[in-house]
Amino acid sequence: MFMDPEAVDERLQRRHLSEETLRQFESDTGIRVKHLPAPETSAGQLKLIRELLGEKDTPEVLGIDVVWPGLLDNALLDLKPFFGSELSAAEPDLVSSYTVKGRVVAIPYHPHVGVLYYRTDLLTKYGYHVPPQTWSELEKMAFRIQKGERAAGDKNFWGFVWPGSADEGLTCLALEWQASEGGGRIIEANRTVSVNNENAIRAWQRAAHWIGWISPPMVTAYQELDTVNHFEDSGKAAFRRGWTSDSFLTNPSKSNIYGKMGVTSVPSGKMGVGTLGGFGLGISERSKHQPEAIALVKFLLHKEAELEAASASAEPPSGIAVYRLPTVLKTFSRSTPAAQRLGDGIASRPSTVVGRNYEDVSHAYAEAVHSVLTGKNSAPEAAADLETELERITGFPKGPPEPIETSKCSGKWCCGLFQKASGGRRATEPDRLGL
Repeated sequence: MFMDPEAVDERLQRRHLSEETLRQFESDTGIRVKHLPAPETSAGQLKLIRELLGEKDTPEVLGIDVVWPGLLDNALLDLKPFFGSELSAAEPDLVSSYTVKGRVVAIPYHPHVGVLYYRTDLLTKYGYHVPPQTWSELEKMAFRIQKGERAAGDKNFWGFVWPGSADEGLTCLALEWQASEGGGRIIEANRTVSVNNENAIRAWQRAAHWIGWISPPMVTAYQELDTVNHFEDSGKAAFRRGWTSDSFLTNPSKSNIYGKMGVTSVPSGKMGVGTLGGFGLGISERSKHQPEAIALVKFLLHKEAELEAASASAEPPSGIAVYRLPTVLKTFSRSTPAAQRLGDGIASRPSTVVGRNYEDVSHAYAEAVHSVLTGKNSAPEAAADLETELERITGFPKGPPEPIETSKCSGKWCCGLFQKASGGRRATEPDRLGL
């Protein structure tokens, strides 16, 4: 049995994980596979997986979110003895995200990173040659486009939509906001609580200012699919924060803005930072069919490698333009990225640092940020209260933020400016701003 977090429905089914692919595995090996769908939300998936791991007939193979290893490690098999070559070929930072007390409880499979989706037609209409690369540029573009579209008669048009509900999605967003301004990772790798600092506070205040200005008041209740509906289905927004996975998990040809959509890196503050997401493949320690489960995981990893190899010479998804897109999926590398400017990095949520306390840490963080966005608390008050709460939850002392290492533009973790998007040349600063 394979519990697949991407098998929510047909619209969200990755092309290479079709039933036909699993039937190929059955034909090749003689091993039968039952493909189990998962709930839509991360919280729902985690709840169900916990329940199933406690059952006698537990699923053998499970999709493990990058922030779950410390929550599920005792119920998962240590995969290090069975996947030596696969682990050697994987990015060390990714492997460490699935490593708990020296045990590798999942194999990296589908890493994602936060990105910004934008309306290519509206950028052209208002004289912008490329999408925003800083928060200031995003604000200026979003406001100008919103003002123009409303003046043209679309009174319900907004500049920027994002999932602001007080859950894991907001943890991902707010981490990007504060980390891009030097505000740290909430809790640092040295086991100190760093969240109460002036850079994080300013980042939260900036986001709160968007609400009612360039983002709808209801954005504080938005889930991920609400932003998709607002941006793609209704076409009433200029920008949307999403994930690198989105362009592969949806069919852009069915969107109301088909052919008018682009994707780029999350805007920068002092540096550019995208939150790490995605999932790996784990095997239940209670499985009665561990050899068969190991064979399935190896097969899926092989299929993924084949897809990445094919994607290296592929065009971007039909109807989607790309500009300085994080190459976390190794796709579209035929358009070789130009040299990376300093400052781009990947921010990981502090799940491996806090282990089984991660749910409480993330919940407290999202609630604190949400209280700032809704005006319930001031940012300094929320940060101070959160610091006290995180010290209580973890037992860690407070400390300063640690710097996030910038990308060296090697392997799959660099971000690049796609030459095709700018006519095969680097965009100059005035040209980039559309000035």
